[in-house]
Amino acid sequence: MTTSEPASTPAPDPQRSKGIVIGRVAGAPVIITRSWFLAALVLTILFVPNVQLRAPHLGAGAYLVAFVFVLLLFGSVFLHEAAHALVARARGQNVTELAITIWGGHTAYTGGLGKPLDGFLVAVVGPLTNLVLAAGFWVAFQASSVQDVPTLLLFAGAVSNAFVGVFNLLPGLPLDGGQILESLVWAVTGKRSTGTIAAGWVGRVVAVGVLLWALVVPFAQGTTPNLTTVLWSALIGAFLWAGAGAAITNGRRREAVAALSASGLAVPALSVSLGSTLAEALSARTAAAAAGVPGAESYRLVVVGHGGLPVAVLDDDAVAAVPAAARSVTQVDAVAVPFVQGSAVHPATSGTDLLNHLATRSGGARLVPVVDGDRVTGVLDLADVARAVRGT
Repeated sequence: MTTSEPASTPAPDPQRSKGIVIGRVAGAPVIITRSWFLAALVLTILFVPNVQLRAPHLGAGAYLVAFVFVLLLFGSVFLHEAAHALVARARGQNVTELAITIWGGHTAYTGGLGKPLDGFLVAVVGPLTNLVLAAGFWVAFQASSVQDVPTLLLFAGAVSNAFVGVFNLLPGLPLDGGQILESLVWAVTGKRSTGTIAAGWVGRVVAVGVLLWALVVPFAQGTTPNLTTVLWSALIGAFLWAGAGAAITNGRRREAVAALSASGLAVPALSVSLGSTLAEALSARTAAAAAGVPGAESYRLVVVGHGGLPVAVLDDDAVAAVPAAARSVTQVDAVAVPFVQGSAVHPATSGTDLLNHLATRSGGARLVPVVDGDRVTGVLDLADVARAVRGT
């Protein structure tokens, strides 16, 4: 069972898991995914021998009892995820879904955790819910004086919840214990990305450890590894490895996002007045180069209107297509790409603030002006921003 949050900007319309919506918690849909039905079938079949051993008189009814156990187990998973969702909402997050899946479940939310304590509380409450349920089932089991089917279900509920609670506390992403470790490292270093990457690498260690446990422990005990246990461990290990890898990628992406700045990514610009000719605009670039301005030849030429307001940016391909003889009679607006009104960004804008600004104000345009007060300092290409986020 995991919680998930986007690495950078919140998605306005998060991708929802496919399945049956059975209700809502914390304002979010509770979804039973298709994979859960496969998990329910497999777990029912695996639990039947335990029921038949304790109650051989049940016959085919053992399958019904086993299925009831599966329902109890996934009821515990639901309470685990509901605890995540309720605490996430209480900490200011927008919960988008609670999904019950073949791997147990996950809770997705957006909003960006503000401080380490937020992540710690959201993560720890899930496993604690299972441990409390395990204690409740165990007390009820101990109080039962008859070893019957309900008693078997109480025992199974105690053991399964204890296992889920303890397993999820293992300190590696994507498990809840990994988010707890992420929060602790974040609190110590002051950088969430460092915590995410550290917990991701520990998660890979946990993934390998799950498989080694299935292989090495039996040999240490003088027995042969159980094929079913090894296969399940391999599947779980593969899931954990993939989740840990995704966490490491997200952590590195957070680092890349934190390093973003409008001033650092923008191409410097020179301003030319609306109504100027192309020849006059190009002469401004030539004059800057002659004055010793480094890299002036590659500066973008921005058309400004009244009060220095950026109106458009010259398209270099369109400029190159104008014959030299026609440049003195061609106005700059004929070869310029207009800016989206209100898309201008301040040079100091950085990190997620920059991404949020571009997502909400660029209007789908690729180029936005960088403006400091009434002075245009550069032009920001969203393709350069995307490459910086990807680290390419």
